Amino acid sequence: MSISDGSSRRFGFIAASLALLSTFAASAAPIPLYGIYREAEGLTYLDLSLTAVGYFVGTIVALVFLGRLSNHLGRRPVVLVSLALAAAGSLVLLDVQHAAPLILGRVLLGLACGVASSATNTFIVDNAPSDPQWLAAAVASTAPMVGLTIGALGSGALAEYGPIQRTLPYLVVIAGLVVSACMVMMSRETAPCQPGAVASLRPTATLPEASRRLYPVASCTFVATWALGGFYQAFGPAMATDLLGSTNTLIAAAVFSSMMAPSAVGGPLSGRLSPASAQRIGMVAFTLSVGGILLSLWVGAVVPFLVASIFAGTAQGVVLTGSIRALVTPASARERAGIFSLIYATSYSGAAIPSFLAGQFSRTFDLFELAMGYGLLAVLTCVITLLAARKPAP
Repeated sequence: MSISDGSSRRFGFIAASLALLSTFAASAAPIPLYGIYREAEGLTYLDLSLTAVGYFVGTIVALVFLGRLSNHLGRRPVVLVSLALAAAGSLVLLDVQHAAPLILGRVLLGLACGVASSATNTFIVDNAPSDPQWLAAAVASTAPMVGLTIGALGSGALAEYGPIQRTLPYLVVIAGLVVSACMVMMSRETAPCQPGAVASLRPTATLPEASRRLYPVASCTFVATWALGGFYQAFGPAMATDLLGSTNTLIAAAVFSSMMAPSAVGGPLSGRLSPASAQRIGMVAFTLSVGGILLSLWVGAVVPFLVASIFAGTAQGVVLTGSIRALVTPASARERAGIFSLIYATSYSGAAIPSFLAGQFSRTFDLFELAMGYGLLAVLTCVITLLAARKPAP
C-alpha cells in the first residue's frame, strides 16, 4: 500500500469514526432535557418510555431494511443519509411542547443511528489500519457509547449553564453533524456502486457459517447490556430526580453517561483476551456492577451509583467487543454490513422490548422495582455466557 493510500485510509477512518460519534451524540442530546420536559410539559414515565421505544424501533427498522444498502449505493452516500436524518431529528426537537414532537424526533434519530450502525461501522472497518487488529471492533462497539456520552454531557452542561437551554444543545449538535458530513464527502469510497439496491431492502439475517454457532451467546450479551442502556436512556433523568434527589441537568447527563463512557475503556482491554474470555469476564463484571447499581439506588447514594455504573460500562465494553470480534473475524468485506445489521438489530431489540415493558409496568411498579428486573436479566445472561461461550473457529 502506498503512502497516499495509507493517508487516505487514515482520513477515511477518522471521518467515519467522527460521523459515528456525531450521530450518536445527536441521539443523546435530548436525554438530559427530559426533566425539563417533565416539569414544563407534564410528560409521564410512560411518555418517556415511548420516546425510548420510538428511538429503538426507528433503529431496528433502519437496520433490518437498510442494513445492506451501502454495499450497492456505496458507503459515503448512506453515511451521509444517516447524518441528514440525525440533523432532521434535531431540528424537530427544537420545538417540544408535548410528547409527540419528542417521540418523532427520537424516531428520526433512531433511523439515523440504525443506518450508521451498519453503513458507518462498515466504513470504519473498511478504512481501519491492519494493526492493532482489535481497533476496528473496539471503535465499532464503543464509539456509539462515547458519542452518547459526549452528546449527553454537552447537552446537560449547555442546558444547565447556557442560554436558550431548550434549543442551544440541538444547534451545537447540528453544527457537528455538518462538519462530519464535510469530512465524509472528502473521504474515499470503499464500496463502489453495484446493482441490487432494491433487492437489498429485503430483510435477511447474514452470518458466515463459522459465526452461526457463536451467535446465540453473543446475542444474549447484546440484549443484557443494551437493555440496561435502554433503561438509562428512558429513565436516567428520572433516577437522578426521584431516587438520587437532583434536578441539575448536568447530573442527569452524568447518570446516563456514567455507564456509556467507560465502554471506550473496556473495548481496548478486551484486546488482551480471546473473544470467549472477554465474554465470560465481561459478563461476570457487568453482573456484579449491576448489583452495585441496585444497592446504590436502594440507599439513594449518588457517588456509589456513579462508580458502579462506571464499572458496568467498562464491563459492557469488554463483553461487547469480545462478542463483535467473535462474529466479525471470520467475515469477508461484503458480509460485514449484514453482520453489523444483525448485531445492532439484536442489540436494539433487546433494548426496545424491555423499555416498552418498563413503560407499561411503570403504572404499577416504582423505578427501583423496574431496575430489579434488569438485574435479573444480567444474572441469567451471565450464567448462559459462563456455560456456553466458545472460541471462534481459526
